[in-house]
Amino acid sequence: MQAIILDTETHTLNGQPIEIAYAPIEIQNGKLSLDKTKVFDQLYSVDEPISFAAMAVHHILESDLVGMPHYSSFQLPKETNYIIGHNIDYDLRALEKCGVDTSNLKAICTLALARRVWPDAEAHNISALIYMISKGSEKAREMIRKAHRADMDIILTANILMHIVHQLKINDLESLYTLSEDARIPRSINFGKHRGTAISELPADYVQWLMRQEDLDPYLRKALENSSVSTL
Repeated sequence: MQAIILDTETHTLNGQPIEIAYAPIEIQNGKLSLDKTKVFDQLYSVDEPISFAAMAVHHILESDLVGMPHYSSFQLPKETNYIIGHNIDYDLRALEKCGVDTSNLKAICTLALARRVWPDAEAHNISALIYMISKGSEKAREMIRKAHRADMDIILTANILMHIVHQLKINDLESLYTLSEDARIPRSINFGKHRGTAISELPADYVQWLMRQEDLDPYLRKALENSSVSTL
């Protein structure tokens, strides 16, 4: 059994992965550890040009991918059970494009957990959280200048997760996964005419309409189902 923090950079939004980085982590006695000597970081060639919008985020150029292995060659390390990331669903979709079977992975989302731990934070992206945690330190600035590349993002994510583990008094990975699953269930609707309304206060006909949508987010579906049960 193994847990990794993973990040991907893609050639366009929700596109093919052009960089994948991960590192194994452990949680023992309420403390998180990451072995920097075991960081994996690889650039990959893709089938389409990198979009300029994506390039502006991660600064990976076409010339960087010359001679790199094709993204479809990527494989997760054996016995990976927990996979952790900031907005981890994005990374899972990227891995699926590589042909990786993600169905049995226990995904832990640090974005959802951060929103639970710091609900009043001005923003919950990696850079903003690092600045908040460090109270705007110079060291944070130096680290963030290297952000939006997969190798640095896993280090920054591990830093955020370390504080989450401390705040929530987490002692093991399974407990972290359980809390992540709960944190991913929305308490209010974040789109449409009822945006900002608590799930429990949504009109019954709107809930029924949402439940009929085949592409409904599974965590929103769970929230709606829980709300329906509680009103019976």
